[in-house]
Amino acid sequence: MNKGYIHIYTGNGKGKTTAAFGLAVRAACSGKKVYIGQFVKDMKYSETAIEAYMPHIKIEQLGEGCFIDRPPLETDKIRAQQALQQCAAILKSGDYHVVILDEIIIAIYFKLLTVEEVINMLNARAEQVEVILTGRYAPEELIQVADLVTEMKEIKHYYRQGVPSRPGIDC
Repeated sequence: MNKGYIHIYTGNGKGKTTAAFGLAVRAACSGKKVYIGQFVKDMKYSETAIEAYMPHIKIEQLGEGCFIDRPPLETDKIRAQQALQQCAAILKSGDYHVVILDEIIIAIYFKLLTVEEVINMLNARAEQVEVILTGRYAPEELIQVADLVTEMKEIKHYYRQGVPSRPGIDC
């Protein structure tokens, strides 16, 4: 690939991370190296096992944990800033063909990172690197710099009927 593009998967519907991981599998199956940095996640969801099956994919969980049930802490901000620096170096190096920044948009939404910091990181990447950002609440400034934006919209979800997350399907 001569030029990499910026993708955003956003919206309130299920499937943002799943879509990004699908792209990772597609890229790895074509021989491309893939890096996945998971912001705000620290639990080993089912998808993280993919490294054992696909040597071209590297996954790192960079967050302090999910804050659905708590407000972000100062340690969350520190970890997000460290993750940003680490991912900036990876993007700049060009060592990976595809870089997925999972839930980085949530880190912006909760003010762990600024949209300007993320845009600066994207602008400083090696030109050939394809980058995917996921998370709800994509700010307009980020959407403007992206080349592809997909919004997942929830129409109906079995969570609303009390069905918990199911391993291998939802987590």
